Amino acid sequence: MLLTVSGSSCSGKTTTVRACGPVEGLVWHDFDEIGVPGDADVVWRQRSLEGWIRRALGYQAAGLDMLLTGQSPLGEVLACPSAPELNGIAACLLDVDDEVRRQRLAQRDPGRWDAGATEAFIGWAQWQRAHAADPDHRPEVIMNGGWDQMRWARPETWSVSVIDTTGRTVQESAAELRRWIDGQRQPANQDIA
Repeated sequence: MLLTVSGSSCSGKTTTVRACGPVEGLVWHDFDEIGVPGDADVVWRQRSLEGWIRRALGYQAAGLDMLLTGQSPLGEVLACPSAPELNGIAACLLDVDDEVRRQRLAQRDPGRWDAGATEAFIGWAQWQRAHAADPDHRPEVIMNGGWDQMRWARPETWSVSVIDTTGRTVQESAAELRRWIDGQRQPANQDIA
C-alpha cells in the first residue's frame, strides 16, 4: 500500500511524520530525498513520482507499506502508469493557514524566497485544498505540460483526508496523522483512493 502525505512547503509534512515515530511494516520516504534539480518542472515531478510508485511496488512485494511525503496531489498519484499495480493508495493533505505558511517559509529559509515565490507556495496550497475536496477542480494545473505517460482519468472514488496543523503542537498533529496511518492500513481500507 502507498500512503501519500502531500502539501505545499512548510505545511509540516516532514516534522509531523518524524514525530509519529516508527510504524511496524511501514517505510517512510520524502520525495525530495532523490534530489531536486534546479530546473525541476511538472514533467520531472511526475516522472519522479512514477519512480517512487515503482519503489512502493518493490516494498509491496516484500510485504511492506510505503509512506511518501511530498508535493504530489492524489490526482497525479492516480495518473501514474504503475499506480494500478498497488494494493491500495491512501492520500492525506497536510495543510496550514496561509499566513502561518508565510511565517514558516521566512523562518526556515530567511531571505531565500521573494514575495512572488512565497505567493506561488500559497497558490499551490490553495489549489491543493480545492483539489483534495474535488478532483475536477482545475485539473489543468497538473495536466498541462505534464509527462506524456500519465493516464488521466476521473477516479470512481475520491478520498483525501485533510489535517490542518494550524495552531496545533507537533505532537497533536502527529497523533492525528498516526491515527490516519493506522486506519488506512486496515485491510478493509486498502482500496485505490
